Amino acid sequence: MPMPNDFPAMPDTLQLAEQLDREGYAMLPGLFDRMQASALAALIGSGAARDDMPLLWESGAGKVFRLPQKLPEPLSALRAALYGHLLPVANGWNETMGSTLRFPATFDEFSAQNQKSGLGRPLSSLSRLREHDFQTLHQHTEGRRVYPLQLVALLSEPGKDFTGGEFVMTEQRPRMQSRPIVLPLRMGDAAIVTVAQRPVKGSKGYYRVNIKHAVSRVRSGERIGLELVFHDAP
Repeated sequence: MPMPNDFPAMPDTLQLAEQLDREGYAMLPGLFDRMQASALAALIGSGAARDDMPLLWESGAGKVFRLPQKLPEPLSALRAALYGHLLPVANGWNETMGSTLRFPATFDEFSAQNQKSGLGRPLSSLSRLREHDFQTLHQHTEGRRVYPLQLVALLSEPGKDFTGGEFVMTEQRPRMQSRPIVLPLRMGDAAIVTVAQRPVKGSKGYYRVNIKHAVSRVRSGERIGLELVFHDAP
């Protein structure tokens, strides 16, 4: 599954920061071509994605397949490259929100710090949702070293492989109604999304907003999705 080293579908760091600061997410259309998306979806059942876990009703319906700590390519290289692109945003957000946690210069350093802190359970996964399956609103906030951003991607073609199954987010602002967000993902598209909280500038300075994400009910067919998470859980 070769992927160019420069990841041409990826915006530069400044563009990413502007999109993330404005909306809490940044679209990466066509990050994977159709062959790459199909190959990644095929990791389900290949032995590379294990621990087939049925979703409990309170978290949805469908199955999640955890990816190993050492990701297959091109996901390993992609995660390391994304970490570097997103590092200024991640550290900037934490500083603005008053957190003392800062992330090191490379993903390898961050991963080593996680291991030393007893955070060795990987959170990256593939999901397989079939007719009537869905995922409820959730966040990956496990552990003490939560990286504030993650990647999601769609590995099936809406309208052809499945119907329904939209990727949705909610943004909760203090003393305001929640804002719904629907990301128009096609096969191979990805997005950088807020894991849990991000700073938003108001008239009296910055305040925190809380974000969760979900997948709406699949009405027909089979939807394969990817969640690429930087931090690990206990």
